Amino acid sequence: MLKKILYTIWLFLFCLVIFVSLRSANFNAFIDVIENRTFDLRQNVMINNKAKSVNKNIVIVAVDDASYEYILDKYGEWPLSRDIYAKLVDYIEAQKPQSIAFDLMFVKSLKSNPEADNALVNSFKKYDNLFTAMNLDNQSEDLRIPPVLPDKLSVNVINNSSNVDLNSQAYTNCRSILQGILNSTSNVGMINVSRAEDGILRKMPLFVKYQDKFYPQLGLKVGLKYLKDKENLDIKNFVIDKNSNLILGNRKIYVDNSGSAILNWYGPTTTYEHIPMYRLIKIINKELPDTGLDFKDKIVYFGTTASSLFDIKTVPVSRIYPGVEVQATYVNNLIDNNFIKKTDKMFTVAAGILLAVLTGFIVMKVGSAFVASLASLSVYLVYVLSSYYAMKFFNVWIELVYPLILAIAAFISALIVKYFIKSRDFEQQYKLATTDGLTELYNHRYFQEQMKRQIENSKRYETEFSMIILDIDFFKKFNDTFGHQAGDSVLRQVAQTLKRNVRATDIVCRYGGEEMSIILPNTGKDVAYSTAEKICQRVSDKKFKLSNDRETSVTISLGVATFPYDGESASDIIDSADKRLYNAKNNGRNQVGK
Repeated sequence: MLKKILYTIWLFLFCLVIFVSLRSANFNAFIDVIENRTFDLRQNVMINNKAKSVNKNIVIVAVDDASYEYILDKYGEWPLSRDIYAKLVDYIEAQKPQSIAFDLMFVKSLKSNPEADNALVNSFKKYDNLFTAMNLDNQSEDLRIPPVLPDKLSVNVINNSSNVDLNSQAYTNCRSILQGILNSTSNVGMINVSRAEDGILRKMPLFVKYQDKFYPQLGLKVGLKYLKDKENLDIKNFVIDKNSNLILGNRKIYVDNSGSAILNWYGPTTTYEHIPMYRLIKIINKELPDTGLDFKDKIVYFGTTASSLFDIKTVPVSRIYPGVEVQATYVNNLIDNNFIKKTDKMFTVAAGILLAVLTGFIVMKVGSAFVASLASLSVYLVYVLSSYYAMKFFNVWIELVYPLILAIAAFISALIVKYFIKSRDFEQQYKLATTDGLTELYNHRYFQEQMKRQIENSKRYETEFSMIILDIDFFKKFNDTFGHQAGDSVLRQVAQTLKRNVRATDIVCRYGGEEMSIILPNTGKDVAYSTAEKICQRVSDKKFKLSNDRETSVTISLGVATFPYDGESASDIIDSADKRLYNAKNNGRNQVGK
């Protein structure tokens, strides 16, 4: 019965831990921070094991440190004149690339050359595979009046998931790019990013909201152009199903509660083929020979990688990661269907409960705490390995931290319950070993142990103690008259009378047969004698109940001895008390022997 109660308490406390943890926003935020780091660790391990490779059809034309230096030396300013980009586009388009995307914002500038700007605008009119970027923000209207963007840039999004909040990616303003580009093409995508609380970029929005309309991410637009050409995928309406998946043909992209897709990383910086932009500029300027750079059927991304141009992000696999590499990773995830899917909370809770139950079962069943700890740790290590391979082979993010906390809580609570059970069992065994089953008094063995202990304590602290030994008068005759069951009943009632008439510190024992003894710590001879007389009187006055509503009276004879006056050892004290007990019997019984 006690074990059932303790198990029930353990289950209640464990469920309470789950409930409180799920309800606590601060706790969940703390868990999310740690969980994100476990994601980073798994991504880095996969990169080190070369679990994934980049799509070779993605090429980056990089404004790296060398290109930035070359541009400043040759043209004397940054940003670069837009007609240079137009010439670069013409050069690459001659090789029939799949698409060209600028991770650059061509905003209006006081230094802009209208003719140069028009040259770039004409490139967007000429090529339908040319993309560029724009960024939304929340700048005050005191700085700029929020512009109205062309309808052709927005898309229709149908959100059927109760877990996805697209309004979390809503913005109130934006810095518009060249109006000529906005008028010429719909191939304009947003480059807003989603950073976690620790500043690390692990995911990117699929759509951002501005003036009650949805605008797709640049990488989403570029990737969809690739899928349209390669797989004939043509998306008119974007649908997020009830399971929080964006449906793109046979692809399902998991969308988290903020409307973002979790990126699957391929490696540290310079993962993709990088071509320094200064080389292309020198080729079109005839400063270098055309060495036949291959752009055919490639997705060509233009972007800055120079640290001085400040488009640097911190991602799970690197503290210094160019924004254009993030865009390339986004497109790579889309065309290779490699986005990460995170398991929902219910799966995490279920996994945690399963681990907790296994851990609790192991702790309760395994005798050794050390072995139980190793076994519980092994169970969790198997879970960790499973989560790693789930991400490696199935792109599934199984949470680690919350199940670990539940497993630890189960482990600790199971140990506590086990301790109480063992403690209770020990107490029960100890009671059986030291208690007389009939009278529930301490047994003879315990009496001898306590006598030795009292002798040692009295010698050490120079104190005295006394003991009383007694037996029931004419008990054999009583048994012959009333039967042994009546005798047992009287023994029990006499024992209870003794316990009620001594101090809590006094030790009442069954010495043997009808004999009983009382050890009185820190008690002198006079007090012990008075106690013995009181007990003698109480027993003789008491009516002892027998079966069939019968009552009887019994008397006892007692002997008292005190250490150190009556001996220096336990046997001496017992002998002295025993002699006085016999004196009492010889002098008429029902008294304390002198």
